[in-house]
Amino acid sequence: MPTATLSSSSLTLFPLSSSPTPPRIPCTSTTLTFPSFLVKPTSVRMMGRGSHILPPKAVAIEKETPENERPSTFLRESDGDNYSLSSVRGRFEKMIRDAQDCVCQAIEAADGGGKFKEDVWSRPGGGGGISRVLQDGAVWEKAGVNVSVVYGVMPPEAYRAAKPASSTDSSSDLNYKPGPVPFFAAGISSVLHPKNPFAPTLHFNYRYFETDAPKDTPGAPRQWWFGGGTDLTPAYIFEEDVKHFHSVQKSACDKFDPSFYPRFKKWCDDYFYIKHRGERRGLGGIFFDDLNDYDQEMLLSFATECANSVVPAYLPIIEKRKDVPFTDRHKAWQQLRRGRYVEFNLVYDRGTTFGLKTGGRIESILVSLPLTARWEYDHQPEEGSEEWKLLDACINPKEWI
Repeated sequence: MPTATLSSSSLTLFPLSSSPTPPRIPCTSTTLTFPSFLVKPTSVRMMGRGSHILPPKAVAIEKETPENERPSTFLRESDGDNYSLSSVRGRFEKMIRDAQDCVCQAIEAADGGGKFKEDVWSRPGGGGGISRVLQDGAVWEKAGVNVSVVYGVMPPEAYRAAKPASSTDSSSDLNYKPGPVPFFAAGISSVLHPKNPFAPTLHFNYRYFETDAPKDTPGAPRQWWFGGGTDLTPAYIFEEDVKHFHSVQKSACDKFDPSFYPRFKKWCDDYFYIKHRGERRGLGGIFFDDLNDYDQEMLLSFATECANSVVPAYLPIIEKRKDVPFTDRHKAWQQLRRGRYVEFNLVYDRGTTFGLKTGGRIESILVSLPLTARWEYDHQPEEGSEEWKLLDACINPKEWI
């Protein structure tokens, strides 16, 4: 049967996304809108039917500057109280950087030899990031973990697109035409693709966003929100693995609100839907966006708990499955499912499509893709087979716990 194989190029940077993509390094362009992990359903709806995302007008900023060492913080306390280490911004940056270290250490330990390549960059106008990629390891085909902390100003079109869906516009705000709007955005994002077809792919992403009123133009309300999630994409179902993964997500959610897990699980199932296939990308997890209708401190603690749950939710599964013997048939099925991963990311993922439409650094945008994927014409797994069971679960989402 005719087949096709796709290879993505090697990379040093990982976009902040399932929803989402940050500035990149090294940068050859001097224009940027705002981090594309901030593009949300609001911007899609307001741009009408038939299009995914129409990019806001770009605004010139400084080029990102490669750095030789990691700074202790990307914030500058001279910019004001909101940039102090004790502020929500400062504590969120510390959380995502701690999470990056924790996840990378666990990934390297599981690989037993592979090491992350790290790139550090800064923006003279405000902020920077740390990008880490481990590729062609013993366990990992490709693993990317990136943090980004950026701030500055965005054009009014971007401000309107970035406003939370839960916010309501007053009549005065509808007629309000601000100048560039100060913003702050920080997040961690990761996609982990193992080699063994019995070991699942993992994606996670946690982010925080603020806007402030322009200093010389009254009327723009301040907005803030949290977003993120963690989801599992296996090629084969080991029910005890999926139950373990979802149990950890539920435990993290239940510490804050018992409605979170069922609400965010459904949101995850709905978001990672490949419409042209009629199936989900994987077996879900949790996903949320635009969260600002709870206490800010509570949501910061919730995002922290979710990020800290990544390793205990995922690494025990990897340790059990990374050395399980497999055949060429198993590998071919994994490659077909990786093809679905590629389809979702290139067609539907808001961060990826936004980056492609706005002329972002292509290597950064596509780093979430696996090294290889496969397409076969009209492939249909045999009913009742292990491959069929996975496909059925992607078509018909299940309650795993």
